[in-house]
Amino acid sequence: MSRNYKSEYANYHAKPNQKKRRAGRNAARRLMARKLGLSKIKGRDVDHKDRNPKNNAASNLRLQKKSQNRSRNG
Repeated sequence: MSRNYKSEYANYHAKPNQKKRRAGRNAARRLMARKLGLSKIKGRDVDHKDRNPKNNAASNLRLQKKSQNRSRNG
């Protein structure tokens, strides 16, 4: 059975709360790119220590390996 991306977007990713969370994650990535440079963050994830993507305080952000960050998303 193949994945239905259109349905997945309509039922989850298009929700206003998810759009705000995604915008927060994108903003954090832009902040870290500005602070460290694109070459430093390439291939890594920007992690929110408190798991809140809306909290983009510098003290709450860190770079992690993708596997390390994504294993915390339990």
